[in-house]
Amino acid sequence: MTIGFLVTVAVFLGLLFFLISEIRHPPRRSDSPWPKRLRLVRIVIFLIAGSLAVWAFFIEPNRLVTHYATIQIDQLPYKLSDLKIALLSDIHAGSAFIDEAKLRLIVERTNQLNPDLILIAGDFVAGDRGNTHRIEPEVFAPILKNLRASLGVYAVLGNHDWWYDAPKVRTALEANGIRVLDNEFTFVSSRGGPIFLVGLADLWEGQQRIQETIAKIPDGPPIIALTHNPDIFPELPKRVTLLLAGHTHGGQVRFPLIGTVVQSSRYGDRYASGHVVENGHHLFVTTGIGTSIVPVRFGVAPEIVLLTLRSASQ
Repeated sequence: MTIGFLVTVAVFLGLLFFLISEIRHPPRRSDSPWPKRLRLVRIVIFLIAGSLAVWAFFIEPNRLVTHYATIQIDQLPYKLSDLKIALLSDIHAGSAFIDEAKLRLIVERTNQLNPDLILIAGDFVAGDRGNTHRIEPEVFAPILKNLRASLGVYAVLGNHDWWYDAPKVRTALEANGIRVLDNEFTFVSSRGGPIFLVGLADLWEGQQRIQETIAKIPDGPPIIALTHNPDIFPELPKRVTLLLAGHTHGGQVRFPLIGTVVQSSRYGDRYASGHVVENGHHLFVTTGIGTSIVPVRFGVAPEIVLLTLRSASQ
């Protein structure tokens, strides 16, 4: 179902309502047609606005789409081409539309993509505002335990995880097979060759040790970095091939021509969502799955991202 379909239905219903009203109360010949026309316009506007509100507060936040993207990287060895990474973020378990059944659906949809690697960019827990009921880490972590990828499942923590209880969230995740990287890196041996995976602490709440952490990584294999907030992108050393992030929710509300209404980045829409290339560095920001503060999404569907990495020489 699309916004265009809803608008069409709204307009049709408005016209139908007006037609029925006209049949039941036909105007006298002496009456001016303008009051009736203005009445029709008011009805149509009301129905369109109502339909869009229903979409934004009840339909789009409850969707779950798969976003397929291919990133071509110059520094990527040819053998690592076609590495598939499932990227999740901002699950906000317990927020509107994110109950235990939805968590299981997220796991099922992600596993159906058969990714080589699953990365989760933080904000597992819901905030205090706009959530139906918070789902505790001891509940959502065993559900996420069922995520499957041949190279493993890794995560970083987001600002909401820190505001809640970061050590508790990390303990629950790692007890269920999801390794949390906080200014830490690990060596991943894929079928195409080795890569280093590094998790960088959240910009708002974590202790930023970007340069120090990257400096510890041996030379050689490409580096894929995972963090929550994409605003650290300009500070990354050149050695980092790709940064993956979430946090922004794509603005949650994005109007055609106008853009996002609320920006959670100090760079505005620059890192709001999708693939960004700057100074030879690659960034991909997912719009995430849950909602924050207000349970609304418009023009920004909740998503699971499947990234395919390609070598420029391919």
